[in-house]
Amino acid sequence: MRFENKQEVWEDERIYFLEFRKYLLEQIMKSKSQLPSPIIAFIPIIALMIIIYFTIHMYGPDALTGASQVALLFSTTICCLVGMTCCRTPWQEIEDAIIQNISNVSTSLVILLIIGSLSATWMLSGIVPTLIYYGVQLIHPGFFLVCACIICAVISVMTGSSWTTIATIGIALIGIGKALGFHEGWVAGAIISGAYFGDKISPLSETTIMASSVSETPLFKHIRYMMLTTGPSMLISLFLFSALSFVHASGEGSDVSAFTQALSSRFVISPWLLLVPVLTTVMIIKKVPSLITLFISCLMATVCLCIFQPEVLREVAGEGQPMLKGIINAWYGATSITTGNAEIDSLIATRGMSGMLVTVWLILCAMCLGGAMHACRMLESITRLLHRFTQRAVGIVSSTVGTGLFLNLTTADQYISIILTASSFKDTYRREGYESRLLSRSTEDAVTVTSVLIPWNSCGMTQATILNVATFTYLPFCFFNLLSPIMSIIVAAVGYKIKKLNPAEGEL
Repeated sequence: MRFENKQEVWEDERIYFLEFRKYLLEQIMKSKSQLPSPIIAFIPIIALMIIIYFTIHMYGPDALTGASQVALLFSTTICCLVGMTCCRTPWQEIEDAIIQNISNVSTSLVILLIIGSLSATWMLSGIVPTLIYYGVQLIHPGFFLVCACIICAVISVMTGSSWTTIATIGIALIGIGKALGFHEGWVAGAIISGAYFGDKISPLSETTIMASSVSETPLFKHIRYMMLTTGPSMLISLFLFSALSFVHASGEGSDVSAFTQALSSRFVISPWLLLVPVLTTVMIIKKVPSLITLFISCLMATVCLCIFQPEVLREVAGEGQPMLKGIINAWYGATSITTGNAEIDSLIATRGMSGMLVTVWLILCAMCLGGAMHACRMLESITRLLHRFTQRAVGIVSSTVGTGLFLNLTTADQYISIILTASSFKDTYRREGYESRLLSRSTEDAVTVTSVLIPWNSCGMTQATILNVATFTYLPFCFFNLLSPIMSIIVAAVGYKIKKLNPAEGEL
């Protein structure tokens, strides 16, 4: 018995020794990962900028469908090679960091897929067409710019896409504005301001989800906190658009009956359909978890699709096919409904879950680059350059805004800029004791809304082409987009709703 006890003690000591040796070896390996100089740390970023430049030049707006993802993977490869050779970072650490990064956004990827279904069901059930139908009838020459901004904001909030809003209702509003005698830059500025307001705060927006997920902030918590800067920026913008409308001697009102008739000819327009967005809003206010809220909203829209739009459902299902097939097609696949109006056809076309796969692909590739740069301590090296400015809230927010603008200018893509900005400052905010929601808000204030103001950015290039208005023509009148990063710094300087947390507190 005593021998057995000695054996057990020896085995315990042996296990302890092996574990200690393993830990010691891990610490030795970690100590070999040197902090690179800023010049070394910027090599993957510079490589990404160069590759992105050529992909944008070759593919244009279609770069996001695959070329940008390849650019991210090539930059990740360069980062790994530089990290393993110059920083002596073991491959296992890089691989673990990449896996951890992807794990952090796994919930957001599921949300993206549900959002694909939600956008489709809201459109096919007549919810979004009803909002458009009532919205366009609010247009009056004396309040045209304000109405244009509000209509685009509402539609963008409901669809979660500034691109879709601008490419559909935006084109119609540009035509109406020109007929009323408004300067095309004014109209484009109102459209873009409204569309990016919705893109920024909508729980359906890919950029909103991306900013919250990369910064590890709950989605609706991120949206509520953004309203502290987004709300004032929008109110000031509406006041400025009202002033422009007031000083402009507009002509007679435009006939929008063709637009509304095209909608009413294919969809049953009913105020009852507005109950779905109202109930969804109530769930958001009640802080129901994102996945549950979006899924329930999708189910409600599906019920409305069966009750209000049976003809649309039959068309989606295919001739002679059961209704169930139409519902499944609406949730996962691309659909198109013909109305006789090209603008409306483009608006009501849906992509379902499959339409989100490109974004999921982009996020996965971006997480690879972010994880590799984190493991090689390159992000740490870059952020240390800005550390002397991050002792106070206004300094850290200003640094975040400046970095976001810089990446928007250099990478020419808002998705990449959001991911790199949030990843670069995440540890800094945590170290200084600031809430993650401050990082997510500052990132969106700096990146999401300013991407459209840069001519060579994928957003700026796309919207200028769609609206047929040069970027520098509409830039001075995109009041919301210009005010958002400024407002973010002002609120940080004032210190409203910004506080440092004790490590034991956690986030409230």
